[in-house]
Formats: sequence, structure tokens, C-alpha cells
Amino acid sequence: MIHEKYFELVEKQNEFLSKKNTKKDDFYNGVYDRYENPVMTRHHVPLHWRFDLNKETNPHFIERLGINAAFNPGAIYLNNKYYLVVRTEGLDRKSIFAMAESDNGVDNFRFIDTPLVWDDIDERETNIYDMRLVQHEDGWIYGIYCSESKDPEASEFDTSSAVAQAGLVRTKDLKKWERLPNIQTPSPQQRNVVLHPEFVDGKYAFYTRPQDGFISTGSGGGIAFALCDDIENPVITEETVMHEKRYHTIYEVKNGQGPAPIKTDKGWIHIAHGVRNTAAGLRYVLYTIATSLEDPAKVIATPGGHFIAPYDDERVGDVSNVVFCNGAVVNEQNEVFIYYASSDTRIHVATTTIEKLVDYTFNTPEDPFRSLDCAKQRKDLILDNLELLKSLNK
Repeated sequence: MIHEKYFELVEKQNEFLSKKNTKKDDFYNGVYDRYENPVMTRHHVPLHWRFDLNKETNPHFIERLGINAAFNPGAIYLNNKYYLVVRTEGLDRKSIFAMAESDNGVDNFRFIDTPLVWDDIDERETNIYDMRLVQHEDGWIYGIYCSESKDPEASEFDTSSAVAQAGLVRTKDLKKWERLPNIQTPSPQQRNVVLHPEFVDGKYAFYTRPQDGFISTGSGGGIAFALCDDIENPVITEETVMHEKRYHTIYEVKNGQGPAPIKTDKGWIHIAHGVRNTAAGLRYVLYTIATSLEDPAKVIATPGGHFIAPYDDERVGDVSNVVFCNGAVVNEQNEVFIYYASSDTRIHVATTTIEKLVDYTFNTPEDPFRSLDCAKQRKDLILDNLELLKSLNK
């Protein structure tokens, strides 16, 4: 017998899930729109994923497998639907991948089917998270995620040191997933690995981030470009940093590729994350760069400053003052949906267009890297605008 409490709660949840999401009317920057509500939270997770509905085995209707957060989704637009592979973190701290879909990409997202599973080929793997989804020209949809395991070199009483590697899966239908070997690189630790959606010189191309430690990049760091011959035996022998961290910038501590780059007429546009130190800890923001269509490893545009940063309530959560993106899609109307998580807790969307994204990335001034030069840059803008404003009085 199903517990009567279920029917009460599921009615409330359906009302919550059906709520329309509207654009914020108190935010404008000309580049993208933000929305009033997150598109996914832990409250979106179905009740039958969390509760034992059987009144005999759960007479008090206690939540047996609770959810702490839903964040950092991979994203894909397929068959006129918007799909997210959500990092869904249980109360036990373990992350699992769960699929959600929406008809319009900004609201009414619903978790579907059951959490994703595949062949368990790595018994050391403890936690999995932050999948990047890429529809490659070879016909497969690939997912690359962070595969975390305990550091085998850690001392007996060190229960927090870990090793991050790049796990690799693929699918044709988002239902059946094939586990491939982990991507091997020259770096001891590897996060934020992303597959380029097209072949480069007949090879599979990847964006990587070489780093020495689980958190610290050490002597590594930066967004790197790499090639491999065989996706079923993904061995990378060389990583070439194409956009590196830099002192006193929004990416002074580390930076990494977000979702796969977006192809435009002027170049590949990359949404990346940058990390800097503050008195309150690390601050994560998003920024963009562009690379050449002919050479995806060649940076051709670097607009200064952050693209998206934590805003109001987005600054509060499990890991505060953080936005992170590993999923973005483009539909037939060239509308761009950027799915970003705030403070490792919930998922938001920002919407723009290819035209606006190109304008922002190629026409926003670069960071001159020095305060006096920044002041001059702004002074020039002000003086130009004052001349225009004078013309109104003529």
C-alpha cells in the first residue's frame, strides 16, 4: 500500500515543477538574460527516488535516500528537447548522474527514467561528477566526467587526498551508455577534460587542464589542447597550453574549459571558468575566449573580465561565491542556453543568441592587465560617450 503522505507531497511537487520561469527584470547587460528561478534544485528530484513509498516498510514516510544538491549539469539539445545530465549529490556526499528534460529549456525540467549506470570498469573510482556532453561528428554522444579515487600514495590516516582522472562514456540514445577507458594524459591529475565536437587533422581533439594536485594546479594549469588517434583507447601524449592562468586576473589561480566550444562564423567560442583568491576563499566566475575555425588551439579573442559571476542569492550555498558551467546548447533559432550552477547547490540558465555572444566575445576590450591602463581604457570610453551626448544638445 502506498503511503497517503506521498499523494500530498507529489501534488505540491507537481505544482512546484510546473512553475513558469521568467526573465529577471532587474538585470540587464545586453549580452544575456538571467531568470527569476533556478531551473533545477534538489527539490526537483522525484519523491520515488528519495522515499520508500510502501506504508508497511516506511510507516512514518521517512526520506530514506535524501538529496543534498543538484548542480553542474552536462547539456545537449536533441530532438527538440533540452536534456541535462545533472550532478545529483546524495546526503552521503556521493554524486550520481541523473537525466532531466524540458521542452523549452528554461522551466518545467523533470528528471526521467532512473540514474545513469554503466559497466563498472574501475574499482578504485569512488565519486563521479561534472559531465560534459558532446555530440561528435563521428555519430556518438560522448560524456567526459571527473572520476575521483583515493590517492594510493596518501598516508594511512589521510582520508581526504584524492586523484582526479577523466572518465569517458558514450551513447547513441541517452539511454544505453558504453563505458570506455579513462583518458590518459601526461599529467598526474586531470580535471575539466572536454571533447572537441569535430575531428582535427583526422584525430579526436580534447581540451584538458594539466595539474599536479587534486585541487592545486601546481606547475600545471591553463586550458590545454591535445589530440589522440583512437577514442576507444584514448591516450594523449602531449598537452599544449593555449590559455594560461595569469597574475591578478579572474583566472589567476586556475582556469578550465566549461562545455564544448560553440561554433560560429567568426570562430569557436569557449565558455571557461576562472578562479581567483579572495579573503573569503576562492571565487569562481565564467569568462569567454574565441579560437580559430582553422586552428581550434589558436586563441583569437579574449574579452576582459568575467562573463557570468555569482549574483545575489547565487553566492550562497555549499561552496559559496561560485558559478560553474559544463553545459551549453544552441537550438535551431541560434538561441544559446548556458546552464550554470551556483555555489555547488542549484542550476540556473542564462539565455543569449549566437549574434550577441559573437559581439561580446570579439568586441569587448581585452584586459590590459594593469590598473592605470584599465583607467585609461575606461577614460577613452567615457570621453567618446561624452562627445556623443554633447550632440544631443546641438
